[in-house]
Amino acid sequence: MRDFKGRVAVITGGASGVGRAIGTQLAAQGARVVLADIDQARLDATAAEIAADTGGDVIGMQVDVTKAGSVDALADAVWARFGAVHLLFNNAGVGLGEAQRTIWSLPANDWHWGFDVNVFGVVYGIRAFVPRMLASGEEGVVINTSSANGGLRSLPNTPIYAASKAAVTSISEVLHQQLLREGGKVRAAVLFPGPHVVNTSILASKRNRPADYGDDDGNKPAYETMEDLVRTTGLKMALTEPEEVASFAIEGVRQGQFWLLPESADGDAKVIERTENLLARANPASAW
Repeated sequence: MRDFKGRVAVITGGASGVGRAIGTQLAAQGARVVLADIDQARLDATAAEIAADTGGDVIGMQVDVTKAGSVDALADAVWARFGAVHLLFNNAGVGLGEAQRTIWSLPANDWHWGFDVNVFGVVYGIRAFVPRMLASGEEGVVINTSSANGGLRSLPNTPIYAASKAAVTSISEVLHQQLLREGGKVRAAVLFPGPHVVNTSILASKRNRPADYGDDDGNKPAYETMEDLVRTTGLKMALTEPEEVASFAIEGVRQGQFWLLPESADGDAKVIERTENLLARANPASAW
């Protein structure tokens, strides 16, 4: 897909962070953009700001990606308004107050919430949109947001997040193969935001935690912002801004790439090390 002018793009988690940046850049390139998010107030403000800044066709639609019916309703509303979808970014995601905690100490409700947003949000998006995208006979791309943490190698300080992103990578690979069997007009891609820690508010996403999942267990998160994470862990790296991720993702879609994975000397080395250990049947190397 070389040209986005007139294309319809749906972006979950579109009210902030990477989703907002993708929406802004696509609108500037002439796409008709639907930002979908659970946070109605932020969604309305973001859609209005992007429309004003770009002069593009941008609307906000509220969705709870943890509910299949809500995602189905989003698809219904988009098709009723535009009659097509060409780009679906299953991008909604949450971080949890899990950093530096053991797997066995984390509440079950945290696991349910993390997987319902990060994994089932992708699954429900695929179920609601892909059949209609295929039926249209038009070119389309489904882009699922994973993470190098879990999606490629699992860091030990965020077990829920890493496990959920491993699932997203696997789902995306399977989707890629299945769409090829359908003729390849609709294809899949998987996005790994980076190459460094991305400067978003995902660590504060508990503000949107539905009451269905109960309160957390009262433990204060180890990090409140991405700056906190980098400083506390001693990571020697700059932050990557959402706009950089958006530019990289959009260009990768334009080039027809499946692996939307930025080059990273440290990250590539860790993936190679993990692969070599796997092929050698060796125990995992320390990730600390």
